[in-house]
Amino acid sequence: MAVSIRFSLIGTKNRHFWRIVAVDSRKKRDGACLETLGTYDPVKHTAVQLHTERIQAWIAKGAICSPAVARVMKNVAS
Repeated sequence: MAVSIRFSLIGTKNRHFWRIVAVDSRKKRDGACLETLGTYDPVKHTAVQLHTERIQAWIAKGAICSPAVARVMKNVAS
């Protein structure tokens, strides 16, 4: 099973809000996730909640981070 860390949409039309989740890469975008790792508000361009230690633990186990999530993590770290 290949695990990826990516966004899952929980907002509404014209008011997006994203969860950062660890999910099996074969699942659909908003499908069942293994663990919720944070939330992101694209309107304000801020990570509302981000569990970096859990994200690092998943990456250590072999999970692949999507480019969008990697960009958000980079912006929060700096």
